[in-house]
Amino acid sequence: MSSDRPYRMSVCRLGHDVERRSDDTVLHRFEPAPARVQPIHPGSYVHIPKGLAAAAPLAGLSIECWVKPWSVEMRQTLVSQFDHPSRCGFGLFIEAGGALGLYLGDGGVFRADAQQAHGRLAARRWQHVAATWDGRTARLWIDAVEVGCWPEIGPVCAGDAPLRLGASGVEGVASVFLEADLTMPAIHDRALSAPELRERMARLGLQAASGRSVLACWPLREERGDRVADCSGHQRTGRIVNHATWMIVGPAFEPSKVPEHEGGGYDPLSDPTRGHGLRFAGDDLYDCRWESTQSWRVPDDARPGVHVARLRFELDGREADYDISFIVKRAAHAAPAPVLVLCAVNSWIAYAATPFAKNVVDDPVWPRRSTGLENCHPEAPAYNSYTFHRAGQPCYQVGLRMPWPNASPNALYDPADSGFSQWTRLERHLHVWLDQQGYDWDIASDIDLHRDPGMLSRYKTVVVNGHSEYWSLPAVDGLDDYLRRGGSAIVLSGNTMYLRVSYDEDFTVMEQRKVNGPDHDESVPSVGPPSGPFGEQYHSQDWGRGGRLKSSGRPAAELIGLETAGWAFADAGDFGVYHVHAPDHFLFHGPQPLGLAKGETFGHAPGGGLPRAIGHEWDLSAATLARMTQRVPEGASLPEPPGGMTVIAQGIRDRPGRMDAYLDYFSNLTESLGGLSAEMIYWERPQGGRVFHAGAVGAAWVLGSDPLFGRLLHNVLDHFGVPCPGTR
Repeated sequence: MSSDRPYRMSVCRLGHDVERRSDDTVLHRFEPAPARVQPIHPGSYVHIPKGLAAAAPLAGLSIECWVKPWSVEMRQTLVSQFDHPSRCGFGLFIEAGGALGLYLGDGGVFRADAQQAHGRLAARRWQHVAATWDGRTARLWIDAVEVGCWPEIGPVCAGDAPLRLGASGVEGVASVFLEADLTMPAIHDRALSAPELRERMARLGLQAASGRSVLACWPLREERGDRVADCSGHQRTGRIVNHATWMIVGPAFEPSKVPEHEGGGYDPLSDPTRGHGLRFAGDDLYDCRWESTQSWRVPDDARPGVHVARLRFELDGREADYDISFIVKRAAHAAPAPVLVLCAVNSWIAYAATPFAKNVVDDPVWPRRSTGLENCHPEAPAYNSYTFHRAGQPCYQVGLRMPWPNASPNALYDPADSGFSQWTRLERHLHVWLDQQGYDWDIASDIDLHRDPGMLSRYKTVVVNGHSEYWSLPAVDGLDDYLRRGGSAIVLSGNTMYLRVSYDEDFTVMEQRKVNGPDHDESVPSVGPPSGPFGEQYHSQDWGRGGRLKSSGRPAAELIGLETAGWAFADAGDFGVYHVHAPDHFLFHGPQPLGLAKGETFGHAPGGGLPRAIGHEWDLSAATLARMTQRVPEGASLPEPPGGMTVIAQGIRDRPGRMDAYLDYFSNLTESLGGLSAEMIYWERPQGGRVFHAGAVGAAWVLGSDPLFGRLLHNVLDHFGVPCPGTR
C-alpha cells in the first residue's frame, strides 16, 4: 500500500448486496496502519552502464538518430551522458518549442555557455537529426541540413554520468524524458561531414553506423524484451527501464505492404523497409515496484469469489473506503464445481484509467469515455487502452502491477442515474444470483485461462460474463478446444472476444494494438480511441498481428456465434430489451416454462424499467452483420452462415442515442436494422460443443431483477448438465 494518511484495513468476501456493503463477510482485520507514501518513477528510457570514458577529453564527436516527436511542447532528451547540475558531459535535446539543442561540457558543473539550440523539429514526423563537433566548431543538423553553427573549443569530456537514450539526469535521477519514437541512434568519435550525413539520412534508419569511429550504435532490432544491443563492438549494451514500446515502424515503412483486413501475407520481421523504432513516453509505468506492507494467507477452505482488501480512512471529515478487488479461486486439490465463471479481468485492466485517481467518499462514477477520474497528481500516469499517453502517443501497453480503482465493486459507470456499471460491479450480479439459487460454482480470471487453457476440461459448463472484450490467443484456443470436445459455454457478455491481447513473460504488461487505417494522416492527432500508425498492429511479445481477433484469424462468430456490432454511451433510457423471436424453442419451455409469446419482452425490471439488458455494447450474428454491410473491402469476403444456430430473441433499442455506433462485419460504421442491436442465440456448433449467447454487456445486470431471465438461465444450465438445485 501507499497512503498519505493512516488507515484501517480488512479482507472481505463480498456478500449478496451488490449496491452496498451491508453483508460483506470480514475474514481478517489488520492492525491500524500509519501513513506511508511509496513513490513511483514513471518514464521509459535506455540505461547504458558502459558510458564513454569519463575523464578522457574527446577530439571530436557526432551524435545522430532518427526521431519522431509526438510533441515538441516540452524539453526532451535524445542521447546524453549528462546529470544536472554537477556531472554535465554531453547531451542532444529537443528544447521546448521544437529547437534541436546540444550541450558540450567538460563533465563537471553545468555551464550555460556550453549549450545552444537551433532549428525546429516537427511533431509526428520522422526526421534525421545530428550534432557534430570537430574540436573547434559545433553544428546541428535536421534532415542533413545545417540549422546551427558556433565555435566550441572545448575541452569536451563525457563525465561520469550514466549514458542514456531517451533521458538525462537531474541530481542523480533519470528525468527530461523523450516523448518520441527513436531509431538507429549512434555516437561517433569524430565530426561527420555533410556528405556523410546525407548518406546516413538516405539510408532511412535501415543501416547501422559502421567504421572505426563508431563508439556506439543501437540498431534496435530486438523488437522485444528489455535489452538493447550495441553493434559497434564496444559492448555498450543497454537496458530499457519502464518497458518503452517495441514493434514501431520506422521512416522507410511502406503501409501498402500490410493487408488491411486479413492477417496473412505479411511478416513484419521479413519486411526490409519496416525499420526498428522504439517508442518512449515520459509517463510509461507498468509496475509500481512498491514494497509489501500487509499480507494475508488465503485459507484452503475459502469460498471462491470476488474479495476485497478494504481500506477505511478519513477524507474531508468523512469516513471513506477504498476497495481493492481480487479473486479467490477454489483450492487446487479440491473437487471442482460443475460451473466455472470467468471474470473479464483483461477488460478491468484495459479500462484502468487514472490508476492514481483522487479518492472520493461516495461510489465513484467513471466517465463514459474512459478518461478516468481526477488525477491525484498532474504527472501521474493516466493513460489506458482508451486514452493516449500524456504527449499523444497511442497506448499499446497497460500494467498489471498497478492500482485499478475502476475494478472496485462500488464503481459506477456514467450515466450514474442508470445504476449501470461494467467490470466487477456488473459481473457480481451473476455471482450473487448463482449463490442465491444454490448453485455450486468456481471462479477464475481470463488471465488464469490464458495460463492454463486445459482448466476448462474440469467443468460441465463455462460462463463468459460481463464486458469480456480482450482475449489472448491461448484463451481463445482453450475455449475452442473445450467446446470441440463436447463442452458448453454460456456467454452473458457483449463486445465479446473483440480485441487480442498478449502478456510479457513475467505478467507485468498486457499488450493490445489498435491502429488507424492505412490512409490516416499521422500528422493529425486522432480524436477516437488511442490508435497508432497503420502497420503497428503487430505485438512485441509474439510478433503476431493484433487489433481485432478477426484479423488474427480467430473471428468470435466462429467460436461463440456472435461478433461485436456496436456501442452507445449516452443516456440511461437508451437501454433496450429482448423480444422473443422463437417462442417454441425448448429453452423457453423447460424445465421452467417462461410463458412468453412471440414479440413479448424480457431482460428488464418489472414494468420495463431499469435495469435493461441491451445497451452499452452488443453482439450480432455474422449473418445479420452481413445484411448490415454496405461495402465489402477489396480482398475481403463475407463468411457463410454456420449451421445449427437459432436466434431465440432479439435485443432491440427503440430509443437510439446521439452517441450510437452500429458496426458491420468489417467493423465499419453502418445503420441499424430497426434498432436491432443484439441477438440471443442457441448454437449447436458443427465442430462440436454448444453455446448460449445473450449478446449484450448488460445481460447479467438484469439477473435478480427479471424473474423471466433467471428462469431462462435455469433452463440453459439444466440443458448443459447443471440442474437447478433442489429439482433433481
